[in-house]
Amino acid sequence: MNTKFKIFISMAIIGSYYAYSSNSWGYLLSLIPYLLAFAVLLGVLVTIHEFGHFIVARMCNVYVQRFSIGMGPVFYKKYDKYGTEFALSAVPLGGYVSMITNKLIELDPESVKNLSEDQLKNTFDSKPKWQRASIMFAGPLANFLLSIFIFTAIFLNTIDPQTVPVINKASQDISYSSSSSFEAYDKIISINNTTVKDAKDINLELLSYAGFSGELNFLISRSTNSNPLNIKVSVIDFLPTSESQKSPTEYMGLDISYMMQPIIGKVLPGGAADQGGLKSNDLVLKIGNSNIRFANDIRTIISENPETNLEFKINRGGEILFLPITIGSQVNNEEMVGILGVSFGTSRSIGQSFSKGVYETYNLSVKTLQFIGKMLTGNMGTENLSGPIGIAQMAGNTAQAGFLPFMYLMALLSISLAVLNLLPIPVLDGGQLTLLGIEAIRGKPLPEKAENIIYTGGTVLVGMLMIFAIFNDISRFF
Repeated sequence: MNTKFKIFISMAIIGSYYAYSSNSWGYLLSLIPYLLAFAVLLGVLVTIHEFGHFIVARMCNVYVQRFSIGMGPVFYKKYDKYGTEFALSAVPLGGYVSMITNKLIELDPESVKNLSEDQLKNTFDSKPKWQRASIMFAGPLANFLLSIFIFTAIFLNTIDPQTVPVINKASQDISYSSSSSFEAYDKIISINNTTVKDAKDINLELLSYAGFSGELNFLISRSTNSNPLNIKVSVIDFLPTSESQKSPTEYMGLDISYMMQPIIGKVLPGGAADQGGLKSNDLVLKIGNSNIRFANDIRTIISENPETNLEFKINRGGEILFLPITIGSQVNNEEMVGILGVSFGTSRSIGQSFSKGVYETYNLSVKTLQFIGKMLTGNMGTENLSGPIGIAQMAGNTAQAGFLPFMYLMALLSISLAVLNLLPIPVLDGGQLTLLGIEAIRGKPLPEKAENIIYTGGTVLVGMLMIFAIFNDISRFF
């Protein structure tokens, strides 16, 4: 269960060697926050992953010899009532769950001589195939659940900015296959039926079509049309280079801003909005004679009209209301400006946060698989792969940016760890699930010699992939 993490440790050691040989002791001291953030990040991800294997193995009554956090020499250990050793090991870059197998009993009888007869009976390979598959799948599942939990917590504790992508300008070189074309102030609702709200959504969706030839269908909202419009763009070998993949919208010829919708978030008690009857989630359609498209329009009008009575046209749950509101005032840089007493963006309930967390985990998992496939077909640059140096740099940067960005990175990497482990590569969980599937079809395991060749090939493949990722990391420094 721990082979992949041994490979990862080798990868980390090579990365730290590069850091050591690069500069002075001052440089090494500057690396400490990055290394600590990297250790915490990897430690949590691997511990959760291995705990998934462990808890399901325990439920299936498989005897687990050791659950180790970290690799290498054990400096602290404690046994539970089942005889499992919980250990902290010297190198905090990985972990493993060691389960008894029939092969271990045959090859190293000394290592199991102190086990009871009941423990020797409950080997991993003595269990039904569905239980062994459950144990294998439990590691990636634990990482998916961690991502859902982190995303839910983030969404619950942050404001939904209610942004919408707005086209500022569209290139005349865009090839349309529909009668409609992009215009300034068009709001993008979805791309190929996938809803988009911010730069991350748009870039991920467009990147998933790298190398694609055909039509991209944009659903847009236009102020002069009561119904959404479909705009179809013809592309040939879309996003063909690594440079174009850095900015998919720019490659398309679109200049886009991300604007907040004019939806009232919080209303300040006792403020002008509160006294005038505005409520959270009200959609502002018009103020006085001015149509409102974005939250910035409200800010501009309010700022220019201190102590003025203005009529607000709002949509409240489908009902159109007209509210006369006297704008408040305050002095800003010796100038009187209007204030309304509201914030924009809305809070999410626990249910909404959980639902969005599940969707975000699902969507990013699918995108990760798509990007892996596009790297294999050559439609996406392999320089996007990162090894331990790149991950450590991201961990340090996000940790310095704040707790929530660091947790967001943890959720992203947890998804990556889960998806990568489910790939049908021997030594990974997905490879072992594949072998169990072959065993179910054949009615018996593959010959031992064939399994050894497959595992060796898988180890070499994963090792080469990680070395390539390290090379990418190092090349970014030059």
